[in-house]
Amino acid sequence: MNQSSEKEDRMLEAVLSDKLQASGNKDILTHTGFLDSRQCALAVQYCRRLGASPLLWGGFDDAERRIAVFLPDYLDEDYAKGDEGPLALLDVSVPKGSPRLSHRDYLGSLMALGIERDVTGDIIVREDGCCIIVLKDMAEFIASEYSKAGRASLSCTVQPLSSLKLAEVRTEDIRDSVASVRLDAVCASAFRLSRGKAQEAIRQGLVSVNGLQCLKPDYQPDEGERITMRGKGKAVLFSVGGTSRKGRFYIEIKRYI
Repeated sequence: MNQSSEKEDRMLEAVLSDKLQASGNKDILTHTGFLDSRQCALAVQYCRRLGASPLLWGGFDDAERRIAVFLPDYLDEDYAKGDEGPLALLDVSVPKGSPRLSHRDYLGSLMALGIERDVTGDIIVREDGCCIIVLKDMAEFIASEYSKAGRASLSCTVQPLSSLKLAEVRTEDIRDSVASVRLDAVCASAFRLSRGKAQEAIRQGLVSVNGLQCLKPDYQPDEGERITMRGKGKAVLFSVGGTSRKGRFYIEIKRYI
């Protein structure tokens, strides 16, 4: 890890510590800005060392960018995830006949407004515009300023988070048996590779578990952990079942397609 990454990680830990302490001392909901998948994994690890368990929420279940939420005892996760929580939805539309805009177009024009990246979460592109998950306290400002992306004019309104409609996420169920529940074996099953190819990809730094690069082929992933291989996509180790007569472990994987 380079010095820049180490400094960013220390800054994240300081923010998490402040938010956790404020939530406990003031008995209020606190949260970070949006974190990428690697930062989310680091946040969980750091908070566990402090005996805490933050809610990671990005507006919908499979969001890549999420905030870490710290809840007082009198509030539950449903509150944080609902319309009263800290996130809002920006509904962005383009005039009929405008050129199709990409994720990069929308993100670039957002950053041109001078806002920080941690203010915005996932951008869901559709034919006639996009939906953007944002921090609620910045939603009205962004909506009032966000008027152009590329060569297209934009119309932007703030909507309750519950109005978000997503296309169905397509996954493939993969059932297999492995000699041991190691990362190389799971990757081989998930991405249809030989065990040797999977080991090579892991050692080359192409594989991440919950957003953190993993260089150990013998790492044993837990159920629910998300595994990403660069160039191959992502999958989740959904379940680990019993063993066969030959002592092999039955596993079920959900691969995103």
